[in-house]
Amino acid sequence: MSLATIDTAFPRTSTVSPVSPVRPATAAPAPAAAATGAETAPRIRAVPEGTEARGFVLYVGIDEAKAAAAGTDLGRIVEALKRLTAELAPTAETYAAVALAPAGAGGRDVDVVRLALQDPAAIAKHRHAVTVDEDEDRAASGVVVDISRKRLVLDNQTVALTYKEFELLQYLVLREGRTIERSELISSLWSGADEDEVPNERTIDVHVRRLRAKLGRYEDIVRTVRGVGYRFDRHADVSIRYASAPSPDLF
Repeated sequence: MSLATIDTAFPRTSTVSPVSPVRPATAAPAPAAAATGAETAPRIRAVPEGTEARGFVLYVGIDEAKAAAAGTDLGRIVEALKRLTAELAPTAETYAAVALAPAGAGGRDVDVVRLALQDPAAIAKHRHAVTVDEDEDRAASGVVVDISRKRLVLDNQTVALTYKEFELLQYLVLREGRTIERSELISSLWSGADEDEVPNERTIDVHVRRLRAKLGRYEDIVRTVRGVGYRFDRHADVSIRYASAPSPDLF
């Protein structure tokens, strides 16, 4: 996955959503917290001898669509965090960067951010995952449908599928054993397409025929249910690789 970062210069605006004030770490605990025994804010880990803390990084995982759904945007979030920092520590300096990834790359937003911004732990984990995948590919025979990396491997060879061919295969794989009608494939895989780009049921048959041709001797994993549609049938020599869920960091 190709990743990059860009420095941002978000202009200050008067539309930043209000941020609740945060009690400084040195302040006495509120009476309610003392009465209920609530824990105080977590402290950073001990700084190794011979070093000093000069700041911190807060990775925020949110894409533009999720921010818009929450009624805000990335610029407002950055500005609000900068304003809050200025309130708590007026002499603090701030720097913001946006993590970029290919559209549809998948994965958790915060993991993409950590990897793009060169977090050592994220890089080490990514390298390990890539190495494991490569080792598994070399050792595996048969069919590997790699959902996490959007690729198809046949007998250790990656097959060049078009975007729609893989989307079609993935849709069937994720609904293993269920017969999918042609009309469902059209409404699901072409939901946002222009009217003149939406295929008919005969065109779906063409897409399936091309996909089967690329599956070669494994073409029968995509089975035709006459008069209804198509179904994915897993064989013993077929494996599905899903995106793994990373473990959360502990503070």
